[in-house]
Amino acid sequence: MTLRTFTTAGLLTALAAFALPLHAEGDSAAGKGKTAMCAGCHGIPGFRTAYPETYHVPKLGGQNAGYIVSALKAYKSGDRAHPTMKAIAASLSDQDMADLAAYYATTGK
Repeated sequence: MTLRTFTTAGLLTALAAFALPLHAEGDSAAGKGKTAMCAGCHGIPGFRTAYPETYHVPKLGGQNAGYIVSALKAYKSGDRAHPTMKAIAASLSDQDMADLAAYYATTGK
């Protein structure tokens, strides 16, 4: 291989690294301070909601952080349909989502 091939390969590798999406690291302590909007439904053991239909509200404590972030992003984008969750997720930044996920992933609440 020539020097030019190595240089091109190195440049492409560096560009690919910069093209990767940035992942916000969650701060569990910050997430704990952002749970007020979640606790009204998710903080009540056995709670069932009646709008838009009756269903069991899942427990968030102990869930995988990546799953929580994924779910919140899906509510925000409309890929998951639930009016209340869509409205709540719409108000969250990516950092808020990461912080909440970090908190709930490390707690049983």
